[in-house]
Amino acid sequence: MSPFLLTRTLPEDATGAALRADVLHGLTRAAHDPAAGPATGPAVAAIRPAVVPAAKSLPPKWFYDARGSALFDEITTLPEYYPTRAEREILVARAAEIAEVTGARTLVELGSGSSEKTRHLIDALPALHTYVPVDVSESALTGAANTLLAERPALDVHALVADFTRGLALPGTPGPRLVAFLGGTIGNLLPAERAAFLGSVRDLLSPGDALLLGTDLVKDESVLVSAYDDATGVTAAFNKNVLHVINRELGADFDPGAFTHVAVWDPAHEWIEMRLRSDVDQTVKIPALDLAVQFDRGEEMRTEISAKFREEGVRSELADAGLSLTHWWTDERNRFALSLSTPA
Repeated sequence: MSPFLLTRTLPEDATGAALRADVLHGLTRAAHDPAAGPATGPAVAAIRPAVVPAAKSLPPKWFYDARGSALFDEITTLPEYYPTRAEREILVARAAEIAEVTGARTLVELGSGSSEKTRHLIDALPALHTYVPVDVSESALTGAANTLLAERPALDVHALVADFTRGLALPGTPGPRLVAFLGGTIGNLLPAERAAFLGSVRDLLSPGDALLLGTDLVKDESVLVSAYDDATGVTAAFNKNVLHVINRELGADFDPGAFTHVAVWDPAHEWIEMRLRSDVDQTVKIPALDLAVQFDRGEEMRTEISAKFREEGVRSELADAGLSLTHWWTDERNRFALSLSTPA
């Protein structure tokens, strides 16, 4: 069997420190903070945007403990949630073409999770030597690697425990390299964060390397909102899971039953926002931060954005990062896209 190597680039306490920092920042910034969006209130009622910004926010990465990951896996099977099926359709149809165009000997997957979708690429790449999954979860990396190596014993796997949004150094592996960032996850980043991320990916690429990027596409609002607010309430449970995580890790006393899941389409930014709306006036205590947070009845806290894209916008953002879009593939219903780009 080929080797399985695991390299940790995050300190052992990095996850806990990041959670504390994100919660403190997201729940204490003032409504006039530019990062929170425009101010609201009577003085600006006449110019209030269609979607009123939420002053409080939490990053979506904190949904994903074991329970949250299981809930998301369930979401991907729901009839309303099309992105996973649409992306898989493209991968099945185009994996051989992607392999022929790139000739990749190393496949790097950012946010690899279970590595389930990537297997279509792995099977299609005849010259593939090394797979480099990158994730913050060591247990997810180990589980996925063991499964892959049981099925593909000739494959070298070098897993990285790393946060790819904070810069990344890749191990020395054979080129050409194909860096895959799938699932439309780039849509969870704000525009400035996307620009920084794409720039950091460009810095990883040598001549002959390529980036395979998954992007969900702009479509009818009703389709988008349904995908993030399913009839059975699985997405609502997933959204509220961030409160369970904070309760467990920081000793907080959030009552998930006192919040309602909300999904809204922001046409100005062309993104979905997932939020949690406080059903009552309440004060939440977070002992690990020595913090008490007031929520007014009806106040909303943003927990995720999911930007949707158009081909010209993706091309422009890639170009700004020094990448040239060379191939664009969509599913038959034009719901989702995979793009291939190379260093410009």
